[in-house]
Amino acid sequence: MKFVFMNLMSYRDLPEDFTEKYKSVYISLPNKVYDPEKGHQMYNDFIDQYELAIDLGFDGVGVNEHHANAYGMMPSPNLIAATLARKVKDSERTVLIVLGNSLALYNPPIRVAEELAMLDNISGGRLIAGFPVGTSMDTNYAYGINPAELRPRYYEAHDLIMKAWKEREVFHFNGEFNQLRYVNVWTRPYQEPHPPVWIPGGAASQETFDWVAENDYQYSYLSFYGHEFAKDKFDKFWERRKQLGLDMNPYKVGFVQMICISETDEKAKEEYEEHINYFFEKSFHVSPEFLEAPGYRTEKSVRAGMQSQYGTESAGAKLRAGLNWEQMVEGGYIIAGSPESVIKQIRKAIKKLHVGHFIALLNHGSMPHELALKNIRLMGEEVIPHVRDIWGDQYEVQNWPEVTEKAAVKKG
Repeated sequence: MKFVFMNLMSYRDLPEDFTEKYKSVYISLPNKVYDPEKGHQMYNDFIDQYELAIDLGFDGVGVNEHHANAYGMMPSPNLIAATLARKVKDSERTVLIVLGNSLALYNPPIRVAEELAMLDNISGGRLIAGFPVGTSMDTNYAYGINPAELRPRYYEAHDLIMKAWKEREVFHFNGEFNQLRYVNVWTRPYQEPHPPVWIPGGAASQETFDWVAENDYQYSYLSFYGHEFAKDKFDKFWERRKQLGLDMNPYKVGFVQMICISETDEKAKEEYEEHINYFFEKSFHVSPEFLEAPGYRTEKSVRAGMQSQYGTESAGAKLRAGLNWEQMVEGGYIIAGSPESVIKQIRKAIKKLHVGHFIALLNHGSMPHELALKNIRLMGEEVIPHVRDIWGDQYEVQNWPEVTEKAAVKKG
């Protein structure tokens, strides 16, 4: 198993009357609500948390990309990744996973190829490159990308980046959205021919499954409604791989799960409940008008009823509404309790979903820094050592850098 720490970097001090006064945490929340002095402390706390996860030997640390919101204050994942790259380089086992960049937002997209190549070199070949399409809020509303062009732009950007990483001579690129006379990425990636690629997403559509399979990428399902809610999505993923005649290696997928650990089950509820409620009630407070711009979903996804995971109209939010702590644990929205309880719940989730990459969210909503550090430490010291061997030698680890103590990789 590979265990990854990811921090959404949520603004943890929204006003008490936030949901009554403001209609959405995304897009329309004025930045007058943001306090730069508090933000200064939060950002440095978040980086401290990442560094603790590296010190504790998490297999990976992940950063992501969101815009115009208080739910995830990381508009540039590459900036945060750059602050961590040298520490990752010197770590025993940790790799750096950039779960953003949303490729259609970059003009030209070779900017992504350049910056990720830099990170791969700084870290000594410990980078994983994530290429999400991005939510409608981030791409259509915050950055103004035409919804009908979003996916064509994304696929063209992907093709340009991958060619730029593989080619060893200068070439020209004449696409629908990008015309470049000279493409010559300096520096090229440390890993040959390029870092492993993950495709994070929240829709779990068959067309994504097929595209991931075609390119031999890893698919990461980024939902915040837990392992029970995700079960049918993973069932569809594995069923599709069977139809395509592909293997069932669990390292082809990753999954995000919210986790709360304390000395006892009772103390976990006492320490974390208010912060979990803050996350779902405030950090996930999204106005329906921003959920999906018309044209964001493909025709196939519309016909299949695929919807955004965000906001009160999504199935997950409807199911979660009104649930108490015990019901959220029982329903898999959160994994919580003593280390012993958490180990049992994680084992159940991993086996049920058949996943090899487990992305742990350990800082939720309004959590104070010290509690986040405690959660990370308990996960690293009391939980991960007891669940890392779930798959044993049954499957080959895939879509992961070849890490040695000197951070070198096998050169192709």
